Amino acid sequence: IPAPAMLSATMKLCCGIAHDHLRRLPGLKATAVAAIQEHIRGLVARGSHHLPSKIPLYLQSLMGKETAPCPRPTTDISPSQSSSTELSFITQGERVLQQALSILQQHRSWQAETMLDTGAAVSSATLPGLGRVFRAEVVLAVPVARLHQELFERMEQMPQWNPTLSQVKVLRHIGTDTLVTHEVTAPIPGNLVGKRDFVSVRHLGRRDTAIYLVGTATQAESLPPQEGCIRAESRLSCIVLQPLPGDPGRTRLTWILSMDLKASASRGGTAKCAHSNGWIPAAVVNRVLPQSQVDFIEHLRRHLSATAGP
Repeated sequence: IPAPAMLSATMKLCCGIAHDHLRRLPGLKATAVAAIQEHIRGLVARGSHHLPSKIPLYLQSLMGKETAPCPRPTTDISPSQSSSTELSFITQGERVLQQALSILQQHRSWQAETMLDTGAAVSSATLPGLGRVFRAEVVLAVPVARLHQELFERMEQMPQWNPTLSQVKVLRHIGTDTLVTHEVTAPIPGNLVGKRDFVSVRHLGRRDTAIYLVGTATQAESLPPQEGCIRAESRLSCIVLQPLPGDPGRTRLTWILSMDLKASASRGGTAKCAHSNGWIPAAVVNRVLPQSQVDFIEHLRRHLSATAGP
């Protein structure tokens, strides 16, 4: 059966499950939900023009967390508009996941970055459509599940252990694997880039034993630019968590990152950032990103060590 027809059939099946006498058939419900998830992910991978324009909120809740109530709009947005918006966030997350997988699987020409001895290996490459991309790799002495909790499920608690962030807020939960977040960097004396904030889609993907935590910039109409901040954008962020072969208590963390700090290029190899510090050499901007990766990993390592069990 063609994918759109199959999706339509499974949607009708789930609508039938809404009746009380069918809700008592958990096997049927689980099968229908799994079918919807599989077909939507396939359609997303093939392009948004294959997707239906509207998927009911009830089905959106089925695609995500079974025990969660259907989300209710907090504004005068209609259920169909809210459903379409949530589907667009899922689409963004799946697309950036596929982009990250392509980079990780196909790209080989990484050049080592000169960094202080931090325990993390950092490299970079210039890729079409993304510009300079940085990759950090490190092995941490905790299992994948612990890192998944700290980096996805407990995102809002990051400022408690990462002093470079002043706020992380989850604006939307879409199922169990997609979030819309707002992050604000902390003002740091001597920081040439200045204070930034980000609105991002965060999406979780799984491949075999690995977990992929991806992110990219998105729009949130209810969140205007913050006073004193420059709204920067994450082009692509992907943290890969893989258990070490033969040692599931340790995890290899690989992080690829490309960001637009909202600096415009100029003659002479400099970049102009929209803050009081004015002109900044492009080399400094390119130094900030890998250093932020190294700093984040070090803060994470300290947090994991401080909260390790006996």
